[in-house]
Formats: sequence, C-alpha cells, structure tokens
Amino acid sequence: MNLVRNRVYEMVRRDIMSCAIVPGAELREAELAERFGVSKSPVRDAMQKLEYEGLVEIEPRRGHRVRPVSISDAADMLELRLILEAAGVRKAALVATDAELAELDVYRDADTTSIPVFTEYNRRFHRHLASLSRNQRLAEEMGRVMELYERLCMVSLSAVVAHDHNEGPLREHNDIIDALQARNGNAAARMLKRHIGRSQTQILRALESRPVVA
Repeated sequence: MNLVRNRVYEMVRRDIMSCAIVPGAELREAELAERFGVSKSPVRDAMQKLEYEGLVEIEPRRGHRVRPVSISDAADMLELRLILEAAGVRKAALVATDAELAELDVYRDADTTSIPVFTEYNRRFHRHLASLSRNQRLAEEMGRVMELYERLCMVSLSAVVAHDHNEGPLREHNDIIDALQARNGNAAARMLKRHIGRSQTQILRALESRPVVA
C-alpha cells in the first residue's frame, strides 16, 4: 500500500513541478484516482503531502488546486537561493579538496542549444556546488530550491529562452569554477550573485505577464 501511495504522490508532484499540471489547476480526487487506477485514499494522502510542501492548497468548497505562483514568493525563493548558494561556495572554497575542485571541470562545457538538456546540466552543477560545502542540510535544501527554481523557469519559459541560448550562464559557471579552484570564496559568491541576478529580473518580469500568477 505504501508503494501505491508513494507512486501517486511522486507522479502528481512530478506533473506539478514540470507544469504538466499548471499552477492554479483544480485537482479532483476522483479524476486523479481514475487516472492512476487507485482508490481515493492514496490520492488524498498525496494532496496532504503536497499541501505540506506548499505545492497544493485547499480551495474552499471546491477541493484542492495547484498553488498559483506568487511573484512575492518567487522573489523570496530567488533570494533564498542566493543566500544558500553564496554561503555554500564560500565554505566549499575552504573545505573542498583540490581533487574535488578539479572535478568541477566536467561542468565547463554543456549543450546550450537544448533547454531540457541544459536544465538537467544546470541542476547537477548547482547541486554539486552545494555538496562541496559538506553541509548536508544546506545541500538538501538547495536540492529543493533548485526544483522550485526550475518550476519558475517552466512557468516563465520565455525567461529561459531569452538566456542567450544559455551561453551566458555557461560562461558564468566557468567563472565560478575558476574562483573556487583559486579558493577565492568571496569572488565565487560575487559571481554567483551576478549569475542569479541575471535571471531574476527576467523571470519576475515574465511572471508578471502570466495568467497563472497570483
């Protein structure tokens, strides 16, 4: 039974994070139960978990819906990402081994022509940076933040497309790697701030024009 509950939760969560189920969409237990071939009980459990994560909210007299994207919440999330990553790279510059920093060279090149491929590369790069801090809680939180960041990018897809075909972010990744390999944590944090700020304005501007934004 737990396997069924987890499967339903993971599938609904995946659809929400990828925007296959768009922000603001109603989530009807009966329809989801029929879709997944299960009873309403595991669907109800999934709704509770997703509500706890802030991805789903109760809509009075109507049931559940995917939580709309709030511009203020998006701004808070981007600020949280900056705080966490800046702290992470500063510490990584101090505690990572030379070999670990040298391994960052694998991220110096990526396919910048494909949004899905670059998105996966970008996720791995930033999660790897967080892991070098040797702070497990920071690394776990960064994993969650990057998921939410990617959801923002999906909602405001034009902001992603406008990223110089991802060549600008790739150059900035190389600058961050250079700073870390030189063990200059403050420089890495400054470059990271510029890196995140580069997309922040575009994403928030794009969100303002989206009907799914609260």
